[in-house]
Amino acid sequence: MSQEIFSQCDEYIQNLFAEEDEPLANIIKQIDENNLPQQSVSAVQGKLLQVMASACNAKRILEVGTFVGYSTVWLARALPADGKVITIELEENHAAFARNNFKACNVSHLIDLRVGNALDILHQMKKNMEAPFDFVFIDADKKPYVEYFLAALELSRRGTIIISDNVIREGNVLQKSTDEKVIGVQRFNKMLAENNRVVANILQTVGNKSHDGMAIAVVK
Repeated sequence: MSQEIFSQCDEYIQNLFAEEDEPLANIIKQIDENNLPQQSVSAVQGKLLQVMASACNAKRILEVGTFVGYSTVWLARALPADGKVITIELEENHAAFARNNFKACNVSHLIDLRVGNALDILHQMKKNMEAPFDFVFIDADKKPYVEYFLAALELSRRGTIIISDNVIREGNVLQKSTDEKVIGVQRFNKMLAENNRVVANILQTVGNKSHDGMAIAVVK
């Protein structure tokens, strides 16, 4: 099997289930035009997030790692009219792109974008006793993945779905590594397997984003 066939199958699935409208496709074009890294989820992965959020009838969604808002738009489109995505982004320049993209995709009213250190914001949300989330998506820097997950868990309820992206790293999780991203997800995967507050598994993913994986956990 080759990367070519994985990409072709991704395109086949996208054409059937995850076709982008113009404002959504423009987000990906904008990333290249502004020399930003192509680190957003694929369209097929975005649709998977939308399906999973719909499966739990999510009204409150938490996203750790907005980047320029591509995945946020997919999540927002799963919400009812009175729903909300609270999304956290460290970099103000990325947040500025995201705000424009939310407006272009007509979902700004469904999104609360908070800029700053994610752990600080998550801990403040817990301190403020914000309502629990129905669905959580974690896709940020990998070194503190354990801490992101545990903080999100404190903001969840029984039945909350928590998805964490990029946990296979093209198979590099199998090797001893000095890469802090690999070390971060190895540490995360071990924690998740041992966490008795959730039932969880990892779904390997292939396609336009090469070989990786999403950890899927449901709070008991």
